[in-house]
Amino acid sequence: MSATLELTRELIGRRSVTPKDGGCQALMMERLAAIGFHCERVHRGEVENFWARRGSSGPLLAFAGHTDVVPTGPLAQWSSDPFLPEVRDGRLYGRGAADMKGSLAAMVTACERFVAAHPDHAGSIAFLVTSDEEGPAVDGTVRVVELLEARGEKITWCLVGEPSSARVFGDTIKNGRRGSLHGHLTVHGVQGHVAYPQLVHNPIHALGGIIGALTEQVWDRGNAHFPPTSFQISNAHAGTGAFNVVPGSAELHFNFRFSTASSVEGLQARVQQLVDTALLNEEVRDGYRYDHTLAWDLGGLPFLTEPGELVDALREAIYHETGVETELSTSGGTSDGRFIAPTGAQVVEFGPLNASIHKIDEHVGLDELDALSRIYEGVLTRLLAR
Repeated sequence: MSATLELTRELIGRRSVTPKDGGCQALMMERLAAIGFHCERVHRGEVENFWARRGSSGPLLAFAGHTDVVPTGPLAQWSSDPFLPEVRDGRLYGRGAADMKGSLAAMVTACERFVAAHPDHAGSIAFLVTSDEEGPAVDGTVRVVELLEARGEKITWCLVGEPSSARVFGDTIKNGRRGSLHGHLTVHGVQGHVAYPQLVHNPIHALGGIIGALTEQVWDRGNAHFPPTSFQISNAHAGTGAFNVVPGSAELHFNFRFSTASSVEGLQARVQQLVDTALLNEEVRDGYRYDHTLAWDLGGLPFLTEPGELVDALREAIYHETGVETELSTSGGTSDGRFIAPTGAQVVEFGPLNASIHKIDEHVGLDELDALSRIYEGVLTRLLAR
């Protein structure tokens, strides 16, 4: 059993459903302290975080990741216990195998070999690890970043271990992510009996015009690095539960995944204008002025790391190990990279295949684990070896 496989198995065996850590970070810190890292716990709310650093000078290469995993879903549908890792047909099965305990193990073993070979390496190596990535992400990475910023500790390069590979291992590096903006709209009408339409004002009808206006809008056309901004409705709620009652309010929850071609303020202003116009049109038809409330929740801003030192080092390490010419991508959801990039750090994401993440029988290839560890070591060597 390779060192990376062994450590991955140990991490999977520790139940760490978000925001619980289950002792994963203690295990990692023990391994890192043994090779000269100074480890610092950063406990916030129910969330366990840690910051570990070896060295005091720049440049600083930080590995970032999370020990928390999503819930398992129905246990009866798993082929084996999700927290008792099992090897079958060249794959390791268990919750978090791909997202992202395999990456965390690969980071640790890569550092162990690199430090043994280069005990006086240039600059510094660090780990930023949280148990709040799969949850609200309120007391996780963002809190550690706030602490680092307050004391002037700057990350030069950050490698996040998210499972980025799409078709074959090594084919994709995420060098940016779209922003995420949530909208919560409530339209207020007048409740009453469906048989007396003259006495009610139906907010669902008013919502229909708003939905049409929002879904027909072209928000931007993207740019060389990002696809066009997308708009999706995630939830619509109305009704009292009775068939003969017009409700007094209707709610619409929606999300933008937006590129650098749009701004938060611009999207908000355009939505407000479309809502106002649609409700004005409804007022003309109905004779009633519908009131509304519109609230916003910013999940994260878009970020982009242009090709340069970090991207080049990672691409070279992947090609050296796999022979794969890696593509740069900004697709997918958000990651904790969104909290680190605004500090000025170059941020990229690279990890194993993502086909099984969050699914029943999540797994990672045994060959991916060892190759991933060697790739991470290759990045360390290219950037910090003297």
